[in-house]
Amino acid sequence: MKIRKQAKAAEVGYPLSTTASIRGNRRLVREKAMQILLASEIMGCSWREVFQHIFFREFTFDSKEAADPQKLLTPAEILELEADVPIRWEDDEIFFGQHLLKIVDDFREEYDENIERIAANWQFDRIAMIDRQLLRLAFAELITCSDIPIKVTVNEFIELSKRFSTDKSNVFINGILEAAIEEMHKGEKIRKTGRGLKEE
Repeated sequence: MKIRKQAKAAEVGYPLSTTASIRGNRRLVREKAMQILLASEIMGCSWREVFQHIFFREFTFDSKEAADPQKLLTPAEILELEADVPIRWEDDEIFFGQHLLKIVDDFREEYDENIERIAANWQFDRIAMIDRQLLRLAFAELITCSDIPIKVTVNEFIELSKRFSTDKSNVFINGILEAAIEEMHKGEKIRKTGRGLKEE
């Protein structure tokens, strides 16, 4: 089943590297989910329409060899340099990504209302688009992923904001999540199970 899913990545019509690949992990899943939500919002389409294209490819850009004017490349080398790096996902990582995206899709209106209410001094449409996606995904993970510690979720999405969003986004996202987590605890919406998680 995994081979069939990985093979579908080649169906998008873009070259994939034959010599390089990277292993998937949950941090990369969160990054790809953010990219998928951004693309679907910008394009006005379902996340399912862009999932395959974005989730199964790691984009490559400049390379030292391509930047060297003295280096003559063969057609095969050029194709390899221009190819995207395929990601080797485990089935549970694919499921994790699809789960987060489906939950955001199902509860987007509720999450957005909570974000707008907590960010009382901000109009919702003035919140950076990337920050909105990160908060939606964080809410989905906090509420529905009982095996992931709260601190892990918060730290992961703050790190993504530092990497992809504005200079002040990490502070903004941290503040929203802290307030939201307090409310979720009071409403008993967060239920962590397993050793070392219940006290979260």
